[in-house]
Amino acid sequence: MLVREYGIKKIYMGRMDHGSDLLKSLEEFVIEKGIKTGIIQLVGAATKVGMAYYDEEDKVYYPISLNKPVEIAKSIGNISIKDGKPMVHLHITVSDEEGNAFAGHLTEGTTVFAGEFSIIELEGPELVREYDDITGLTLWK
Repeated sequence: MLVREYGIKKIYMGRMDHGSDLLKSLEEFVIEKGIKTGIIQLVGAATKVGMAYYDEEDKVYYPISLNKPVEIAKSIGNISIKDGKPMVHLHITVSDEEGNAFAGHLTEGTTVFAGEFSIIELEGPELVREYDDITGLTLWK
């Protein structure tokens, strides 16, 4: 088990721009602010969603696309370093007009209708991702 201890450096609360790409916007914000380690969560709504499911056997992400309006019921994740720059790793749960829930790893292609985010910037050692042979994922080292 890998465990590190952190303190809270700063908390950001913000609103996403209508029509923006959810993941790209968050990544741009994190890079602009120089946030290297943190916790991120958001709620809102999207006009379409891009996410993925990781197949443990094939060791690949399979895309999941929803091309309809949905509520973002919950989205939580973290910020760490991958390939020398901050990376937003976010999972998302959305619901449609009938209350059906869909969830996965957030990818580019999610268009914001409305969204509010919270980012807790942490102070302490950087969390750096590197390829893990066992899982095929980039995990904290």
